[in-house]
Amino acid sequence: MSIEQQLAQGSSLRDAAVTIGTFDGVHRGHKQVFQRLTEEASAGGLQTIAVTFRNHPRTVLVADSNVDYITSWVERQALIKCEGVDSVVALDFTEELSLVKARKFVGMLKTCFRMKVLVVGPDFALGYRREGDISALKALGDEMDFRVEVVEPEMSGTQPIRSRTLRQLIAGGDVDEAAEMLERHFSITGKIIEGDGRGRDLGFPTANLDIEAGRLVPGDGIYATWAIIGGSRYKSATSIGVRPTFGTKPRAVETFIIDFDDEVYSEALTLEFVSRLREELTFPSVQGLIEQMHRDVEEARAILSDEVK
Repeated sequence: MSIEQQLAQGSSLRDAAVTIGTFDGVHRGHKQVFQRLTEEASAGGLQTIAVTFRNHPRTVLVADSNVDYITSWVERQALIKCEGVDSVVALDFTEELSLVKARKFVGMLKTCFRMKVLVVGPDFALGYRREGDISALKALGDEMDFRVEVVEPEMSGTQPIRSRTLRQLIAGGDVDEAAEMLERHFSITGKIIEGDGRGRDLGFPTANLDIEAGRLVPGDGIYATWAIIGGSRYKSATSIGVRPTFGTKPRAVETFIIDFDDEVYSEALTLEFVSRLREELTFPSVQGLIEQMHRDVEEARAILSDEVK
């Protein structure tokens, strides 16, 4: 499907306020942009459109580059819609798109969406070699009859909130700080698969998750988490890592759901990461591991109980 055909799926019969970005994670900074977008639309009687990319531009622009996504594509669309955006238009970021000049791409936005306002962040640029920076876009706006509204970055302390920063925090296990930037707990969803049964042998039967390739997984360690199955939410303690006490194993995500003993193989399970309890450790004995697991579960129970008070 051509770029024009992909954009045409969101073609508008009304004038529109438009924003563009990958929006991975839909964090506080993105929400500021969407808030400004809806404010501009409300003031001008416009509809709101978010143009986003299914794949991160870096996967095309940087050789051998992979991106672990904070949110799945389906989650990202839903989260954007929750911010009051009328329409989410998805583009595949391809080599062809990377070569499109800024003037041509903006012309497509005008044709498809009757764009009257373009809302972007201060570092935004589009078009071949990022030629369409804020200054260039404002000049095009004067020529093509649209305004460019620039939203200042949302800050966390002294640093701007960016998806790249969030990925680093989550990969390092700092899910508490990530939650502050996301305004929700970081979560991943996977299908429950059969493991090696070692957790059950230790007295802690776990649900092992098969995580979609390309999804960001927190750094190795033990976490207090919420486990969501079939719309119900349960306290849980989650282990991520290679289980070094038993020798090198493939990296796994497994969760012990507290006070729960139903069979749930093949079901979808979502984990919300609340707090990292500790790093993954090698224990000198299995008994030492079991004793620590009891402490982990009680700590997770206490943290999660406090959250619902």
